[in-house]
Amino acid sequence: MSRPSRISRAKIIEQLRLAARKGDRTALALACDQMKTLAYSPRYWERYLELLANPLARLVDLLLIKQGEKIARQKGWTRPRRARRAEPGKGTSGRQREAARPARRRRPAPAPAAMQQSLFPDLPA
Repeated sequence: MSRPSRISRAKIIEQLRLAARKGDRTALALACDQMKTLAYSPRYWERYLELLANPLARLVDLLLIKQGEKIARQKGWTRPRRARRAEPGKGTSGRQREAARPARRRRPAPAPAAMQQSLFPDLPA
């Protein structure tokens, strides 16, 4: 029988809150080390992914550890990809594609602004 992990989700979140509230670098370092332990051992992946429900833990993962998406992908928990729009004239040469595109209208260049009146007409220019 194996010993239970001494790393708890509640402790990690508490340390992250302390680090966020008071700027405690020691608490942040401890939380990061414990998160790395969970993230890098497949035995604790389930716990790590549950931990990532917390926004502070998710932020630490995105900035420092970068394992959450990798673990989810390895477990087959990827999000469905969005369908791309089909481009008109795909598979044709560049000139044919340009001809297929509607002509874009350019805005006329703005007329040169007339001399702006002075805010202080009494003063000499």
